[in-house]
Amino acid sequence: MKRADGAAPARDPQSAKAVTASQTLVRGLDVIDAVAQGGAADIGVISERTGMTYSTAHRIVSVLLQRQYLKRVPGKGLLLGRKLLSLGFQAHSQVELTAIARPILERLATQTSDTVHLACEELGAVFYLDKIASRRPVEISSRIGGVKPLMSTGVGKALLLDGSVDSWGALYDRDAAALQVSMTRDQWLDLMQGYARGGYAYDLGEDAPSIRCVAAPVRDGRRAIVAAISVTSTSAYMPPKRMRDLVPVVLDAARRISAELGG
Repeated sequence: MKRADGAAPARDPQSAKAVTASQTLVRGLDVIDAVAQGGAADIGVISERTGMTYSTAHRIVSVLLQRQYLKRVPGKGLLLGRKLLSLGFQAHSQVELTAIARPILERLATQTSDTVHLACEELGAVFYLDKIASRRPVEISSRIGGVKPLMSTGVGKALLLDGSVDSWGALYDRDAAALQVSMTRDQWLDLMQGYARGGYAYDLGEDAPSIRCVAAPVRDGRRAIVAAISVTSTSAYMPPKRMRDLVPVVLDAARRISAELGG
């Protein structure tokens, strides 16, 4: 569309970059899909399957090889790489974790009458794998498949308990704006060190002023934190004494899930 003076409208450089990035992503996924059909003897096969030019296919394959999403095997050509296999196993383990944890979460929800969450870390954020709603007249904004900041949520802090002071400080430097309460860097580090010693974490309004929660990590057979659970409600139902009383209850549920995972 031309402007009134007959000249073509100026292109927004940022919009053009976004379109180019989206096209590149789609083409990368098309290449992966093409290889997933049973491998590809060479880039020419990928070019034929995707409709890309040879040079475009070559450029995208080179990046995917470098990032280990594809691999080249002598005599077999291009196959799916280690990174994709790892992501596949990770997705499968999340489904398995949710199924294993569900009966324990249901008992915890019945025992407390509060909202119960199961979450893991994905790309530096909390990713909610499961949620059982409260039996109280309380609305919690989380949702299965939703994401929230690590540092402002109870489950997020529980996922971070094995971190270092340096990693916690870096997270504060990156995401402090997500906190709904005023907290200095030193206060944040003191908070995390206290939680790490206790093996549990709270949300004291950092995510939303009225929300309170008690959270604990879930560990696998290597003792690595793979998920976290929480009991969540509003401050009206979560006075400080009740939060303290819930700590051993939530820790026990997390331990039972961990035991099912070999932890």
